[in-house]
Amino acid sequence: MSDQPRSPATESEVPAEPAAPGPPQATARQATYRQVFAQGEFRGIFSAAALSWFGDYVARAAITALVFQITHSALASAAAFALSYLPWLAGGPVLAALADRYPYRRVMIICDLARMVLVGFVAIPDIPLPLVFALLFATAMLSPPFEAARSAVLPQVLSGERYVLGVGILGSSLQAFQILGYVTGGVLLAVDAHLALGLNAATFGLSAVILALFVRHRPSQTPEGTPRHILRETGEGISIVFGRPVLRAIALVVLAGLTFIAVPEGLAVGWAAVVNPGGRSQGLIMAAAPVGMALGGILLPRLMSPEVRRRALRPLVILAPLALVPALLNPPLPVVLVMVALAGFMFGGFNPLANALFVQALPASHRARAFGVMAAGMQLTQGAALLAAGSLTQFARVPYVIGAWCAGGALLMVVASAAWPAPDVINAAIAETQASNEAAAKLAG
Repeated sequence: MSDQPRSPATESEVPAEPAAPGPPQATARQATYRQVFAQGEFRGIFSAAALSWFGDYVARAAITALVFQITHSALASAAAFALSYLPWLAGGPVLAALADRYPYRRVMIICDLARMVLVGFVAIPDIPLPLVFALLFATAMLSPPFEAARSAVLPQVLSGERYVLGVGILGSSLQAFQILGYVTGGVLLAVDAHLALGLNAATFGLSAVILALFVRHRPSQTPEGTPRHILRETGEGISIVFGRPVLRAIALVVLAGLTFIAVPEGLAVGWAAVVNPGGRSQGLIMAAAPVGMALGGILLPRLMSPEVRRRALRPLVILAPLALVPALLNPPLPVVLVMVALAGFMFGGFNPLANALFVQALPASHRARAFGVMAAGMQLTQGAALLAAGSLTQFARVPYVIGAWCAGGALLMVVASAAWPAPDVINAAIAETQASNEAAAKLAG
């Protein structure tokens, strides 16, 4: 497959790397969502992502139903659902490291085409269940390199303030397409689960076509002839994230924040049983956090100037768990929904701002590996938090567990924010990274 774009982006502006921060310029303050979507490559990335997310969540609903129809086992259907997370837990950083070896566009297209074929086989009626699990696992194994490559190519497409808005758009859209995919999957299940899987295969194929048409070829960030050992490259990704003070601070705050934001969703069924016995409020509680995160990711980056964003990072990450502390008072359902949505709003607004700083301080040659490390860390942290908080419900009611857990989280965030690097340290790290990236680009060119 050729890596040359079949239809280049229509803009004459060549996207630049995120600039080192300085006095905010008018263009930075005036960045708008219209300007982000005016970039043809971003439209391609967004459209491909939307298709993949939609089809993926349609398929998740269909797969659990299909496996249950075959086995009549809730455990087997849950295991089929969990397969999508296993590669991130078992070897996400290793798989993501592969993306830095090759052009990111090529990695995404190949992963999409391979997933199209694999899911297409799953859609065939009456295939043996062990083969279904094998195909699903193989499909899930392609997610880490694809997601890492997409995260790594985005700062090559959008620069400066537009990158911040772009991250917010993608993060918020994921929440929206998750809900839409589950709803559509439920509707298609009434017709045929295999139809939903066929739709998922088609979305992967369309995603590959869109990426080939709208995202232009860029060479690999790893120079040719560089000695390559996949475990060594993986170790370099971990070392970059946790060995550099600015990146380490951002990573630890993000991972720590997720341990508190994920808990209400994971304990929603127990919380619903307390605040609305006999009702159907579990889905409302689970949906409140994604809705809040979607709104926060869209609104806060757009409404805040660059200077205000920098100052807001620490308050946002403290306010997110703090919003859930009133659970200790066992409030009624409407208040619970507001609390969960507000926590999601705060964290949803924090995430694109922290992501922008992370990218600016991250060497271009290690982007896919670093994003892979962060994605795997997010899965592990959320899983561990849910297990720990869930075990505490054996000793106390769910609202008290959530309130106490998040009170501890707010305290932890205060301590973490106190250790946040000073602005001059962050600026120096970003300036050093930018100089290194420019030198590497000149050498490669």
